[in-house]
Amino acid sequence: MSDAPWYRSLYWRIGLGFILFLAAVLVIQGAVIFWLIERGEAAPGPPPRGFTFIVGADLSTALGADPRLDLERYIRDTYEQRGYPFFVLMTDGRVISSSSARPPAQLLDAAKARLERATDATRRFDRTAPPWGPSRGRFGPGGERGFGGRFIPPGDIIVRGQLVGVVIAIPRTFLGEFGPTMAYVAAALVAGGTALAALLIFGPVRRRLRSLEGATGRVAAGDLSARAREDGGDEVAVLARAFNRMTEELGRRADQVQSADRARRLLLADVSHELRTPLTAMRGYLETLSMPELALDADTRSRYVGIVSEETRRLEHIVDDLLDLARLESVGDSIDLQDVPIESLFGRVAARHEREATTKGVTLSSAIAPGAEIVCGDALRLEQALQNLAANALRHSPAGGSVELRAELDRGEVVLSVRDTGPGIPPEHLPFVFERFYKVDPARPQRATGSGLGLSIVKAIVERHGGTISVSSAPKSGSIFTIRLPSGVGES
Repeated sequence: MSDAPWYRSLYWRIGLGFILFLAAVLVIQGAVIFWLIERGEAAPGPPPRGFTFIVGADLSTALGADPRLDLERYIRDTYEQRGYPFFVLMTDGRVISSSSARPPAQLLDAAKARLERATDATRRFDRTAPPWGPSRGRFGPGGERGFGGRFIPPGDIIVRGQLVGVVIAIPRTFLGEFGPTMAYVAAALVAGGTALAALLIFGPVRRRLRSLEGATGRVAAGDLSARAREDGGDEVAVLARAFNRMTEELGRRADQVQSADRARRLLLADVSHELRTPLTAMRGYLETLSMPELALDADTRSRYVGIVSEETRRLEHIVDDLLDLARLESVGDSIDLQDVPIESLFGRVAARHEREATTKGVTLSSAIAPGAEIVCGDALRLEQALQNLAANALRHSPAGGSVELRAELDRGEVVLSVRDTGPGIPPEHLPFVFERFYKVDPARPQRATGSGLGLSIVKAIVERHGGTISVSSAPKSGSIFTIRLPSGVGES
C-alpha cells in the first residue's frame, strides 16, 4: 500500500492534469470563437433578408450594361471576400459560385425547380419595391423555402425583362465556418498540452524512474551501496524508499554473511589447530612407544603413557566445549529458568576450586549484597559460566593473590562479578577476549586444562539469559568480569 498523501499521488496528478487540460481546451476554443465573431465575421446561419435581392439586382444591372460580361470572374472579384456565400444558376445551365465550394445538391435542385416553374413571360424588375414582404418575411415575389427547412430568399437576375438566372444564398454552418480554425486550435492545444503535461507531470517521474532503474542494475551487478532518488511524495518516491530500505537490508545481511563466513573460516582454522596440537603429541608418543628397536625403561614408558592420556583428556575437553558452544548458540536449545540462590551458586563454585586455590596460595572469597540473594536463570548454565570465570581467574592469579565472587543489585539488574589480582589484560586485547580460541599471549604455551573456548561459552550462556558480559582490566591490578542479568528474565 502507498503511504503517499492523496494530493501528492501520481494518479491524482494525472487525473487532475487531464481535467485541467480539457478545461483549458474548452476555454481557449470558446475564446477563439468569440474572438472570430467580435472580429467582424458573420455569425453562422442564414443570410440577412434582402441579401440575394441585392446581389440579383447588382448582377441584373451588370449584365444589362454588358451582355458579354464574364459573370464568373465578376462574382469572384466582387463577392468572394465579402458577404455570404452564394451561387447563381443561369437558364443556360451554368452554375457560378462565389466561392470554391460546390453548392449543396438540395439548393441546386431547388434552384432548378425555381427556373423550371418560371414561364416564358418576361418579368420586369421593380426597383422601387421593397426587398421583403409585409408580414410573412418573404423577400420579393415568389419567395420559397429551401435547404434544411431554412427560408431561402431567391434573387432574380432579369435582363431586358427576361429572367436569365437566380441567386441562391448558401447558409453558413458552424462547422463549415469555424471548423478549420477550431481544428488548428485543437491540434495546437493537444500538441502543446501533451508536451506540457509530459514536462510537468511525467518529466520528473521519468528521471526518478531512470534513477531507480540504474540503482536496480547496480544492485544486480553486486553493488549494494546503490541508492535511488527519494525526492517527491508520490508512489515513485515510496517505491524508491522501499527499494533503498531493501538494499540497506541486503547490505547488512551481506555484511553479516561475510562476517559469518570469516568467523567460520577462522573457527575452522582455530579448531584444526587446537585439535592438531594434542593429536600431534599423542601420535608422536604412540609412535615412540611402538618402536621395537627402542628400549624404554618403565618410568619413561609410564610417563609417555601419562602424556598420551593427558592429551586425550584435553582433546575430549575441546570437543565437549565445541559441542556445548554449538548447543548454546543453537536456536532450538532451551534453558530452564528458575529462582537460583546466589549463595548456593557461589558455594558450589568455591568447593570446585578450593583445592586448586589452596595449592596456589590464592584466597577465594564471595560477597552477596542485600537484594541480590536470588537470580532467575538456569542453575546449571549459570554455574558453568561462573566455574569458567573462576577457573580463568585462578589460572592467572599469582601466589598470594585473591579471587572474589560478588553479587549486587543495580537498577533492577542482578550483577555478578569475578575479580582477580592477576597481571591484567592489555587494553588492545579486551575487545577480543570472548572470541573462540583467542589468546592474549600466543607465545605462551596453553595449559592442558584450557580449551580456549571458556570465555566464549560464558558469553553464549549470558546472552541466552538475555544478559550482557563485559571485562575491565588494568595492568598489574587484575581483571573484573561482570555479568548483568535482567530482573525480568524469568517472568515470561
